[in-house]
Amino acid sequence: MAEETRTALARLRKLIADDPERFTRSYFTRLFTLDPSMRDLFPASLANAASGFHHVVDLVLEVAPEPTGHDEAIEVLAQLGRDHRKYGVTAEHYDLAHRALVVESAMMLGPDWTPDVAAAVDQTMGLITGVMSQAAEQATGPAVTRAKIVEKFQINRDNAVIRLVTEAPLDYLPGQYVEVQIPQWPREWRMLSPSIPANPDRQLEFHVKAVPGGTVSKSIVTESALGDVWSIAQHHGTMTVDTETPTTMIAGGTGLAPLKALLLEMCANVSNPPVHLYYGARYPGQLYELTSLQRMAAMNPWLTVTAVSEESTDPWWLRAVAAPGDLGFRHLIGTLAGAVLHDAEDEPGHWDTRKVLIAGSPQMVVATERRLIIEGARASRMEHDAI
Repeated sequence: MAEETRTALARLRKLIADDPERFTRSYFTRLFTLDPSMRDLFPASLANAASGFHHVVDLVLEVAPEPTGHDEAIEVLAQLGRDHRKYGVTAEHYDLAHRALVVESAMMLGPDWTPDVAAAVDQTMGLITGVMSQAAEQATGPAVTRAKIVEKFQINRDNAVIRLVTEAPLDYLPGQYVEVQIPQWPREWRMLSPSIPANPDRQLEFHVKAVPGGTVSKSIVTESALGDVWSIAQHHGTMTVDTETPTTMIAGGTGLAPLKALLLEMCANVSNPPVHLYYGARYPGQLYELTSLQRMAAMNPWLTVTAVSEESTDPWWLRAVAAPGDLGFRHLIGTLAGAVLHDAEDEPGHWDTRKVLIAGSPQMVVATERRLIIEGARASRMEHDAI
């Protein structure tokens, strides 16, 4: 690539990075001007879409002039293309997106927009839309699978367990999460982790917490009802259990869901490595899955469960079915990271051979991972969903 075009692409990347909000706002305005009907494909708020779009453009502009890094960028774009099938995006829409990207780039570069630069930008932006379009066209299976709510359990004012039956089998793996859209919030997609493995009966179960300030999660907990039809799209995530590696699982609240799915899959195996699950919440009464974990641990000696809560007693509005001690579980008071480190401190080399899986709120995952690394756990042996 000529130095002129390399410099222009680097300048374009910097201009976008200096004010990504202005870039994405201008781009989407230009796109919807080309075809106003495309606005209906996106949620009411473009904040998440705009942020993700900026990061994708930045990645491509970073690797385009370089001899390496293209494979990673192409895989990211291909996954985005497969994901965008759920919006109903067509090849014609990608053509319009390409045009809007090129025009927006020309406006930003101004006098630097020479014929050679124009050709390089056209090729770079064509990589984004071309790979996404081709991946969507080559994807197998339906873009969206419908699922009907058949049971709902209101655990407390903040949590609910939703059980559904899908119209067709899903092929997600235990530990993964799927994209979900509910009828109360059309075009708003959220990531939820199934708490049971995929099965021939097409059963699906989610554990949902109403996030403070959240819209979709609150609607699921307070408004969803039997008979509601949800849309289920792509699955993501790479959390797994190694068949030969002792594992520490750390679950905060509804973060138990993907780890429970992994445990249920392991229960079907003849033998498993030792697994120690730390299941935590703020109050003991919020550990609503302890009864099912008791049955699981009783039949599987490789599984150890420790209950963890930040408070030792429940507030007046929360009543547990049974206290952790009454169910035979050890109950530690404090944070999940503190509980895990408490057990590891008297065992030299504890982290040398163990794998660690962490699931919960983004804040909990970040804080727990950071503290464990500081205390000697290996980052290379930790897994969690993307934050």
